[in-house]
Amino acid sequence: RLFAHWEAVASTHRVSLPRDMAGPIVQMTRHSQAREAVPYVTLSQHDKCEEAAYEERRYPAGKWACVTKGEPMYEQSISMSFMKLMRYICKENSVGSYLGMTVPVLNEIHLTKGGTELEREVLTAYYLPGEFQQNPPVPMDPEIHITERAPLRVITRVFYGMTSKETILREISLFWELLGSTDTVLRETYIVASYENPSIPQRRNEIWFICRA
Repeated sequence: RLFAHWEAVASTHRVSLPRDMAGPIVQMTRHSQAREAVPYVTLSQHDKCEEAAYEERRYPAGKWACVTKGEPMYEQSISMSFMKLMRYICKENSVGSYLGMTVPVLNEIHLTKGGTELEREVLTAYYLPGEFQQNPPVPMDPEIHITERAPLRVITRVFYGMTSKETILREISLFWELLGSTDTVLRETYIVASYENPSIPQRRNEIWFICRA
């Protein structure tokens, strides 16, 4: 039943779910409560109409497992990358055991010059749990690269639901309206941070605007 549920979710992303994903799905579900948060420091919070509109954070440097895909649809790219990362997290690594899940998973996107479309290539990144930061397990999949990402300062805003090209472009546009004119953040590169697995319909996401160095 669990596999069938994930299979149905995958089909909404125009992706077919291979049978060998059954093991990682069961493991991820079993450990769903024990998720380590990616460390960060809140620098400031900005409210609007008594609601938290957005906040500024600093993330330290750290090691991430990254996959880059350029499928026809955004949802296909992130689904295929996340399946690869799930296999790595669950067993296909040099220690041969479950590494532990961290949140959020990051999807780095780029806008075309006009700012109206997403570039095809999406980088999906999983933060290695604290115990593996010094000595990351080696992935068996050659498409997964362990990368030391530099410290990052971002302005973040929460949104809920499925992530598609349309919802992401809408959230970016809404956030720009909220921020107004500013040169302190990048205009071509953004990050979609996902906190829950794709099988949760009203899942929590954030759009991150990246502050200039």
